[in-house]
Amino acid sequence: MNDAAAIPGDPSAVRALNAVLGTATIWVGAFLSGFVINEPAPYELFMTGLIVIWLLAGLAIPRSAVFLLALLVAFNIGGVIATSQMTTLGTAPIYVAVSLFLALTSVFLASVIAARASYLSVIYSGWTAAAILTSLAGIAGYFSLLPGAEMFTLYGRAKGAFQDPNVFAPYLILPALYNLRAVLTGPRLSRSLIPITVLCVLTFGVFLSFSRAAWGLYLLCSLLLMAALFTGSSSSRFRLRMIAMSCFVLLAVAATLVIALQFESVRELFLERARLVQDYDAGPGGRFGHQITGFLLAMETPFGIGPLEFGRIYGADTHNIWLKSLFDYSWLGFAAYVTLLTATLAGGFRILFRDRPWQPYLLCAYIVFLGHVLIGNVIDTDHWRHFYVLLGIIWGCIALEARHVREASGGGAKEKKMVGAAGFEPTTP
Repeated sequence: MNDAAAIPGDPSAVRALNAVLGTATIWVGAFLSGFVINEPAPYELFMTGLIVIWLLAGLAIPRSAVFLLALLVAFNIGGVIATSQMTTLGTAPIYVAVSLFLALTSVFLASVIAARASYLSVIYSGWTAAAILTSLAGIAGYFSLLPGAEMFTLYGRAKGAFQDPNVFAPYLILPALYNLRAVLTGPRLSRSLIPITVLCVLTFGVFLSFSRAAWGLYLLCSLLLMAALFTGSSSSRFRLRMIAMSCFVLLAVAATLVIALQFESVRELFLERARLVQDYDAGPGGRFGHQITGFLLAMETPFGIGPLEFGRIYGADTHNIWLKSLFDYSWLGFAAYVTLLTATLAGGFRILFRDRPWQPYLLCAYIVFLGHVLIGNVIDTDHWRHFYVLLGIIWGCIALEARHVREASGGGAKEKKMVGAAGFEPTTP
């Protein structure tokens, strides 16, 4: 045994212990994001304590994440302004508090990723493990495979360990996409059996959610990933292999869905949900009619009307993140939100195809984030926990790239190291 390692208080031993604890806590935090049956969920309680401990330990916020923090704070100040327009507050203050907490989680994750790039794989690992379990729970609930498993369904649709199938299914997309990438870029088929299995389980979970937005999100993200990998490589051999693997994955997924459609209940619900426009969407009193009315009203209410007030007035939620931002977060929050999305997409795209160790993680997160921005046209995403994790991943990679450029230009040695009291020292991957 190394004598130095055995000495109590040895700095290297302390740093090694902190690295292990840091990895474990980040993994648990990512894992808990997949279980939101009740609120406050274990994720909120755990992440609150984790953020406080890391900040006390000396975690620094990189300059890139400061801009992220400023936009998110402005977004939530808009929420406070909108809340001030309400005659009866009800649960509005709690709603705004949750929004602010979720904003802090994205800044926190961006900061820890900037401090140690290896945390990206930890976050993906925890997220994937949670996605597999919650997907299996949804599958078990749909087919009543276990006593009491019906709690993992809602209105005949799989929802896993979430409150809503429309949140459950999008949560599965990032780990599904990362495993799809592993299959497409893997050295040989024998080493892709585990990713293919995971991919089929998650695909089945997305399918049984019967969420049209999630179906479209999954298809779009998969196509964008394949296009990015195909155009990003100049190797004809790799492109040919990727085409072959894409066909194999398509067959595996198609076989999974064909098996599912053999069940009459699955087939009937699929045919019902596959319609582009549902009865509650069309007509003056439908979702789209209310949205048109809402946008006209929003032009007259610069301070908003307060969180969740739209649903109280019209009997249904906005189902549109732009309309929700205008009403629940005022014009200030809407402007901050649009700026945030624009800055995230522009900043992430600028470094998206650079050859870096963190590029695979950034590519998958960026594509899924873009998909979430698009489905925001038909669903509210401002309280989706994994949406803020995606934000943290992208901005963490932006911070990593900024440090990489500074170090490559010789400026890194002049910078003050972000070493806290607990020894959270940034490392170049």
